[in-house]
Amino acid sequence: MIYVVRRLLASIITLFLASFFVFFAVQALPGDVAQQLLGQNATPEAVETLREKLGLNQGIWTRYFDWLGSAVRGDLGTSLVSGEPVSTTLWTAFTHTLLIAIPAMIIGIAISVLLGVWAAARRGRRADNTISVLSLITMSIPEFVVATVLIIVFAIAIPIFPAVVLQGPSASFSDLFPAMWLPIATLVFSMVAYIIRSTRSSTIDGLTTEYATTAELKGVKRRVVLLRHVLPTAMLPVLPVISINVAWLLGGVVVTETVFNYPGVGKLMIDSVSTRDLPVLQAIALLSACVYVLVNLAADLLALLLDPRQRTSGRASKRQRPDPALEAKTSEASG
Repeated sequence: MIYVVRRLLASIITLFLASFFVFFAVQALPGDVAQQLLGQNATPEAVETLREKLGLNQGIWTRYFDWLGSAVRGDLGTSLVSGEPVSTTLWTAFTHTLLIAIPAMIIGIAISVLLGVWAAARRGRRADNTISVLSLITMSIPEFVVATVLIIVFAIAIPIFPAVVLQGPSASFSDLFPAMWLPIATLVFSMVAYIIRSTRSSTIDGLTTEYATTAELKGVKRRVVLLRHVLPTAMLPVLPVISINVAWLLGGVVVTETVFNYPGVGKLMIDSVSTRDLPVLQAIALLSACVYVLVNLAADLLALLLDPRQRTSGRASKRQRPDPALEAKTSEASG
């Protein structure tokens, strides 16, 4: 319980620091926002009026705490380009990202873990060598190359899926459904190699432990040894790799969404950078920080469930901690 409370406090502090760096990094961008919005031909009076309307004349610390307080209440400001609430715009883009991130997450993790365990169980054989070589090839191919090849094959040569999304941010689920499968395939292809190699390595280490060897010598089937004895412990080093990939998916996959013109968080970030929509940029950065913190917290809690030793390590170390007064008396007696 103490470990969970500590992790929650650390997550809150991390989010606070992330909001601090996000706000000041965005504010440090060169140029005047009001001048850019009005154009170079705007009069100084008009620029000053817009700066006052946007609150840019206030102190930076005042603006930061006002923005942070509003963000805690769910108010992320108003878009400088569209004039719509940032929370509405960001939520729409995030739901679009979830449509491709969740299937890619489920398919990618399942395939990766199965192939990693299969390769470890057949270490040194043809299946292991084939999976290892293919994973290395997959890691070396950039994401945009995979997306381009999929478009050429399945949208042009064999026109099964649409190449890009034409409807924009206002696209409905029926509009996005035919166009989401090529981005999903791209994301799965881009994430599986790292999880496969991590799963293979940790499973091989688990198979060489004494308890796995003893179980096999007692006549326990290798499949049972893998599933019951090796895999729960072998997944512990894999969880950080999975959590990084999940956070990458949920935080917005910029390259994939840009290639397919998919209206998700990554595409929204690119558009906001080009139009210098600072409130939207700040909201996207804060969302990404929240996603990474929450996903890593979930990974730590899952590791706590998989490994009971972590729940008792703190109490065991406390019981084994020597008493300073007893050590002092012992040293005096020996002296």
